[in-house]
Amino acid sequence: MNAIMSEIRTALMSTLVLVVLVCCLYPLAVRGAGLLIFPRNAAGSLITRAGTITGSELIGQCFTGPRYFHTRPSAAGKGYDAANSGGSNLGPLSKHLRDTVAERVAAYRQENGLGPDIRVPADAVTASGSGLDPHISVRNALLQAPRVAHAAGMNPEAVRTLIHAHTEAPDALLFGCPRVNVLTLNIALHENR
Repeated sequence: MNAIMSEIRTALMSTLVLVVLVCCLYPLAVRGAGLLIFPRNAAGSLITRAGTITGSELIGQCFTGPRYFHTRPSAAGKGYDAANSGGSNLGPLSKHLRDTVAERVAAYRQENGLGPDIRVPADAVTASGSGLDPHISVRNALLQAPRVAHAAGMNPEAVRTLIHAHTEAPDALLFGCPRVNVLTLNIALHENR
């Protein structure tokens, strides 16, 4: 009986030590290192304007109306809901996905005044894996530029200059493609009107 109690006590102590290490100390150490090495990123890469948090550079927002650049579609909850992050999990053989993409292509063409010969970028009509991607491709932004310039009463060249000023390089100059953060671009667009 003493041997069993000793084993139970050892198991409970091991569990308690692991809980403290894995659930308390390790997360605190990682958070502390993040705040020390990458303080802005660890704090959520928040964007503030006039003392008010406008959003995060890391999470997309839904923009509507012709005066702003539009983000890619989101499959996260009701759109860019960080609590429901995730993709649609629909594959290329899904009729629902094909129909949804066809509708989005038609809407994108109409919204941006594009003819049938102009290819619509994939990121304009498909959601990202997380459903929260704040970026669009440079091509997507450039195709939206004439609509935005016209609706905002701006010179199209000034809008294209803003796009290029807010184009981010691939990560470590190797991974991914150049991309445009829609929130920061729309903020700059708003400030340059």
